Amino acid sequence: MGAWIEVCAAGDIEQEDLIRWDYGSRSFAIYNTGKGYFATDGYCTHERQHLGDGLVIGPVIECPLHQGRFDIATGKALTPPVCEDLATYPVKVEGGVVFVRL
Repeated sequence: MGAWIEVCAAGDIEQEDLIRWDYGSRSFAIYNTGKGYFATDGYCTHERQHLGDGLVIGPVIECPLHQGRFDIATGKALTPPVCEDLATYPVKVEGGVVFVRL
C-alpha cells in the first residue's frame, strides 16, 4: 500500500463541495460529503474534463462538461455519457488534516 499524503486542512473543503488537488504529475478531486471525505481521480473518464469544476449533489459528482455523474464513494459511473468508473483512493482525517493514500 502507498503512503498517506497530506492534502489540506479539513476546513478547506466546504460541506457538499470538492477541491482539485495536484500531486506530482497526477490530479485528484477531494470531496467533503455528508458521509465524510473521499478522493477520486480528478478527470472525468469521458472527455478528460477536470471534476474540480463539477457539482457535488449529495453522494454524486456531476461533470461540468457533459453532466455525466459518478458515485463519489465508489467511483461508479452512474449516467451517460460516462461509462467507465473513476479510480478512488482511501482518505482519513487526523487532527483536522485530510490525508489521501496513494
